[in-house]
Amino acid sequence: MKKIITLAWGMCLTLVTYAQTPFKCKLYDKENRINLVINLYEESVPVPGLDMFGPLNGYMNGNIYGIWMITSCKVKNEKEATIRLSNELGSENQEIELSVENDSTFRAKLKDGVSVKKVVNKKLVKIPKELIFKKTADL
Repeated sequence: MKKIITLAWGMCLTLVTYAQTPFKCKLYDKENRINLVINLYEESVPVPGLDMFGPLNGYMNGNIYGIWMITSCKVKNEKEATIRLSNELGSENQEIELSVENDSTFRAKLKDGVSVKKVVNKKLVKIPKELIFKKTADL
């Protein structure tokens, strides 16, 4: 009986911890082929190829021009957060409102700043103002 109670208590703690950290995961937008790796609770995410910056709150890469690092973030509640991204040169930045739709779907709305771009036919074009990400893994 004690084992069952201990197991149930452990499962409850795991669920509570998971519910409190929705912004600590790897996300992927399949349609636009964009990755978003985030831990908005602490700077613990190494940015590939940019080790000199140390761990940050995350980054965005994939089918975009360069790597965009999270330079600041604010978790409003368990469903909404604001992220500010900068490109690897620090010359451009983009603000994103990130919201949790359900356990595996996140919606990103690009706000003010220079829009993140991708290369299409040797030209830079803006990515869509709204992206739908699916969670691929927890961090």
